[in-house]
Amino acid sequence: MPVISTPLATTLRLQVQVGTDAGGQPVYRVRSYNRVKPAAADQDVYDVAQALGSLQVYPVNAVSRLNENDLSASS
Repeated sequence: MPVISTPLATTLRLQVQVGTDAGGQPVYRVRSYNRVKPAAADQDVYDVAQALGSLQVYPVNAVSRLNENDLSASS
């Protein structure tokens, strides 16, 4: 029985380096942007991440896209 995947939501996450701890290790924080269109192309989401990253006070370390899908069995 095949499974159908239905996109529900997408979140864009930027990991920024906010400084270092006492031992000199980097400290990171995550900035999340919800309500991204699930149908948006990866390149478009990445371009928006770059634009948002240029507005951040801290440097962007990583960009990720989280997709939430509903899985159901077809009959």
